[in-house]
Amino acid sequence: MAVSSSSPRDSTPREPRTERGRRTLRKLLDAAAAEFGERGFHDASISDITRRAGIALGSFYTYFDSKNAIFKALVSDLSAQVRSRSANSVARVTGALAVEEAALAGFLAFSREQKEIYRIIDEAEFVDPASYREHYESTAARILQRLRAGMETGELRAGLDEDHAWAIMGMNVFLGLRYAIWDDEAPIEKIARTANGILRDGIACSHGPDQRQPQ
Repeated sequence: MAVSSSSPRDSTPREPRTERGRRTLRKLLDAAAAEFGERGFHDASISDITRRAGIALGSFYTYFDSKNAIFKALVSDLSAQVRSRSANSVARVTGALAVEEAALAGFLAFSREQKEIYRIIDEAEFVDPASYREHYESTAARILQRLRAGMETGELRAGLDEDHAWAIMGMNVFLGLRYAIWDDEAPIEKIARTANGILRDGIACSHGPDQRQPQ
């Protein structure tokens, strides 16, 4: 059950008309990420957010109507940052499998920099289910788009579909939890290479259970 829902009026931030306004909005979103990431949605307050941002409380309402509104905007903002990091990571990479490896490496790096993303996205399931669902559906759609591109070039086998994209996303999300949130010491390149090996080779023994090579 959702905690609350946002009305159409408070669903998105009001677009700033000046560079100063855009900087203020950015400060509010960054402060909200820190507050929600540290304290959670229920314990964070608008005054906490504006205090951290160094902005007058009244200025908050120039951009948002409520705490729910800035939370929803923040989920959208974090999703956009993930999308941008992924695009930048694969911009100069060729080859379908290499692209997936680079995309995962970029996501792991981003998650280490923005550790609060996991708590915020998890809370979105209850605070704003629509944003939560949109975050994952849009991510899976990007992966599926890359898989289809790989099929078109013949690099990936035919028949890959939405369920394959969700499976890859699930692997990436939990690798991020393990190696970006719980432990950020393991080399990102190794984690991404391991995941890529699963995509490339699978985990079944190529000789079959009864045709193992002698030791």
